[in-house]
Amino acid sequence: MRASGASGARSVLIALASTVVFAVVVVLAVSNAPGWPAVKRQFFNREFFVESLEVIPEAFLLNIRIFLIAEVFILVLALVIAIFRSLPGPVFFPLRALAIAYADFFRGVPTILVIYLLGFGAPGLEISGIPRGALFWGVVALVLVYAAYVSEVYRAGIESVHPSQEAAARSLGLSRAQALRFVILPQAVRRVLPPLLNDFIGLQKDTALVALLGPVEAFRQSQIEVSSNFNYTPYLLTALLFVLLTIPLARLTDWLIARERGRRLAAGVAA
Repeated sequence: MRASGASGARSVLIALASTVVFAVVVVLAVSNAPGWPAVKRQFFNREFFVESLEVIPEAFLLNIRIFLIAEVFILVLALVIAIFRSLPGPVFFPLRALAIAYADFFRGVPTILVIYLLGFGAPGLEISGIPRGALFWGVVALVLVYAAYVSEVYRAGIESVHPSQEAAARSLGLSRAQALRFVILPQAVRRVLPPLLNDFIGLQKDTALVALLGPVEAFRQSQIEVSSNFNYTPYLLTALLFVLLTIPLARLTDWLIARERGRRLAAGVAA
């Protein structure tokens, strides 16, 4: 046991040392490249970085708003689609077909095209009572696209619950709807939380695509700064803001995966 622990510690140290050496080699190679002074001036300019700090983080708040609003609607719409697709029997075939067609279509069309088509096409219909703002249709486009992906995650979770769970619930007098609500969905959602968070990491990044319709979020603000100063450092700051928001979600995903794995191992040992 002690030898195994020592071997594991040695492997970790070797991996860490090799990573540090690789990082040092990369840094030295980049910093000694002939074009590094020009790249440093254009992408790592301290003056423009500090100047961008005054406007880009404020614009990034719009990205966060888009992310939070879209996430709520995605969770609800995707769950409805997944439930429709999991309904058994020929009587529910139209709903299943509709759910399949929806998921296939919005997973097949690039997000950027959906944003363009809705952002520039839907307001032209001039339907009374429906907002025409670019921000509204940008959020709608993200909701429609990501709901298709998340619905498949939900469906995988629902199908992963053993049929005996529903049979046991029905034997206790619960209707199918009650069994789905109180027995199947709680287990399914708990199992798919990590992949759901992965999808939302992608959503958080794709909020920048809404800038194509005109709203001034972080990416559009960085474009404005670059056009004003002819320096690309604002792009670096924008990328850094997205990374700082993504890292906590990624670590939360890792923690949930580890917790679920531990729970399953504990259940297997108890069985």
